[in-house]
Formats: sequence, structure tokens, C-alpha cells
Amino acid sequence: MYLRTELPCFFYQPIFPCMTLRENNHRILALWLFTCCGMIAAMIVIGAITRLTESGLSMVEWRAAMDMLPPLNQEAWNAAFHKYQASPEFLDKNSGMDLAQYKNIYFWEWLHRLWGRLIGLVYALPLLYFWLRGRIPNELKPRFILFLALGGLQGFIGWYMVKSGLVNEPRVSHYRLALHLGTALVLFSALWAQALPLWPRSADALWRNYIPALQKYRAHGWVCLAVLSVTILWGAFVAGLDAGMIYNEFPLMGGKLMPGEIFFLSPAWKNFLENPAAVQFTHRVLGIATFLVIFSFALEAWQSRNWLLQRFGIALGLIVLLQLALGIATLLSRVDIILAAAHQANALVLLATTIAALLFLQGRKN
Repeated sequence: MYLRTELPCFFYQPIFPCMTLRENNHRILALWLFTCCGMIAAMIVIGAITRLTESGLSMVEWRAAMDMLPPLNQEAWNAAFHKYQASPEFLDKNSGMDLAQYKNIYFWEWLHRLWGRLIGLVYALPLLYFWLRGRIPNELKPRFILFLALGGLQGFIGWYMVKSGLVNEPRVSHYRLALHLGTALVLFSALWAQALPLWPRSADALWRNYIPALQKYRAHGWVCLAVLSVTILWGAFVAGLDAGMIYNEFPLMGGKLMPGEIFFLSPAWKNFLENPAAVQFTHRVLGIATFLVIFSFALEAWQSRNWLLQRFGIALGLIVLLQLALGIATLLSRVDIILAAAHQANALVLLATTIAALLFLQGRKN
């Protein structure tokens, strides 16, 4: 049984009364999960930059502990560069690269791996502490263990992806890249969806403003989440195939709505997975569909007369407009790194806002 504490609430917003011990505990857990979500979001953006700078194959070994530190002296740098010089990427694409240039691409892959390990520590160590102190509700323990296992799986998939570019061709499999991004999105979404109900005051505000009549919006909300998820994953196909480097115009592609070589491969369905022109075309169509589906949901939310759902609608409408603009700007700029990274980051903001709206539409969970 939880008792209400009468201690001053130094760490709470002053407009709120003192919390119960249970609310305090849930708020701490939520802060921890929100921190992990923020780190995963940063990791996804770092991963995008790593891909855009073609840095992902710069580290040809996978060492759990030693990867935490970069080469610390000239001898270590020479050794790392010598190993890279034996890789397919150096032999086929970067044979003129010197050590100074190598250090630039090494940095992003090293940061990507380091940040992944830091996420693991930031999740696992507090989990152990909270578990031993009895601060994790029993009904949540299986989920938190599942999140930990999913994080470990994500690390394995990362190496599985990199390994595909170290064998014969200097290119990671775009299927493995999509799997790597997809797993990160699942983990981000799961942690975010778990953190929101644990945040005591914001969760109470959501439930107080929920009315059963809003359930009619749920199906549309789930369609928004489904279309958005598929669009983001197809963006991984675009990145993996460098499909954004062709047809840098909008709305036409080579003066046509549909490029002539869209059915270059046989069977026809294979084009939409492996033909760069068809993959970019598909991502365009999905992007426009996502905009229409989410923007129409935003308009419906605005007409709901529920003040909180209206605010979700405003947020989603503005974010999806920005996402469409960033996508077009990225294409027209021939994949400028800053614009592409912003496009990736805003996709996560859109995903998080969509999930929050859906949680509200689910109603109170008893």
C-alpha cells in the first residue's frame, strides 16, 4: 500500500500538489524510459549520418569492449587503416583515400557503435537498480526484460548488417539496413508507449479528457501509424540503394510521373524492392499517402470538439507538413546531409506524436 508523502515537492512542478510514493516512483521510471527514447532517437539520426557519409564499413571488426575507444596513437591508427585497406570498400571505391580521410569516416561509425553501447548501459544499469530496489511493478517486469532482449538483438542486427558489406561487394544489404532501422523503431515505440502512461500528471490529464465517443477516431489513427511505419522503412530501402541520388526533381521523375525503367527487373514485384528508380517512386507515393492520411486525421481531430484531441490534430498537421517539405527538400538537394538527417529526426517526432494520440484514443487502462 502506498502512503501520501508530506515532504516538500522540490522536484515537481509547483502547480501540482505533492505526489504519492507510487506516483513518484512511476515518474522516475518514466524519466528513465524517456531518456532511453531520446538516446535511441539520437542513435537513429547518427545512423543516418553514418550512412550518408558512407562511414558504416570503416570499422571492419566487431569487438564489444575495444570498440568503445578509438585508436589512441599513430600505431593504432595505422593498424586500423591497414585492416580497412584490405576491405572490399577500400579496394573498389576508396583506393585513393589517405589516413586523414579515413579518420573522418571512422569517427561516425565509431560514434554510432559507442552510442549504441551507451544506450545499453543507460537502460540495463538502472533496470538492475530499480529491480533490486523493488521499484518496478510486477506486471511490467516481463516487458522490461523484453525491451532489454530487443536492445541486444538490435546490436546483433547491426553487426549482421555491416558484415554484409565486408565480404564481396562494398555495400550493406538494404534489406538488413531496413531490418536494423525497423528494430530500432519498434524499440523506440515500445519504450515511448510504456513511458507515457507512467508519467503521472500527463497521464491523468489524458484520461480526464477522454470520452468514449472518441473511439470512432481510433481506426483512422491506426491507419496513420501503419502507413507512416511502412514509409519510414521504405526510406531505408532508398538509403540502402542510394535511390535518392537519382531523379532529383519533384513532382516528376525524368519529366514523367513514373520513370520508364520502373519495371526493369523481372518479376515485376522485385522492382519495388531492388530497382532504385522504383524504390524512390514507391517512397514518393508512400510519402504523399502518409501526408494525406495523417493530415486528414488532423482535420478530423480538429472537428472533434475535444480540446486535447484538437491539439493532437494541430501538432500532427504541422509535423506532417514539415515532414513532406523536408522530404522534397532532401530530394531536390540530392540528399544534403543536414536536410536528410532532419527528415529522419522529424519522422521520429511524427511517429512519437502519432503513438501519443493513439494512446489517448485507447482510453483508460484499468
